[in-house]
Amino acid sequence: MAKGYWVSVYRTISDPEKLAAYNKLAGPAVQAGGGRRLAVGGRVVAHDAGIAERTVLIEFDTFEQAVAARESAAYQEALAVLSDGVERDFRIIEGVD
Repeated sequence: MAKGYWVSVYRTISDPEKLAAYNKLAGPAVQAGGGRRLAVGGRVVAHDAGIAERTVLIEFDTFEQAVAARESAAYQEALAVLSDGVERDFRIIEGVD
């Protein structure tokens, strides 16, 4: 079964305090959903139309697990705290089996 991944690229961070509050809730929510952080805000080299901002990559054992973690009550709470504090491109993708 193919793994699932969250890929999140931040275009702008307009409220660092909201992002910090989100991080406090999102980390435990992701862990509870079976997610493992592979990359969080490290160095980025952007090409073409890429954005060299904060990028996050999280791995789940399955695509379905990744979708369920995003829909969980705990993660929804984290999103409510984040609100309009950032503009980001968030995707859930299926890995190669």
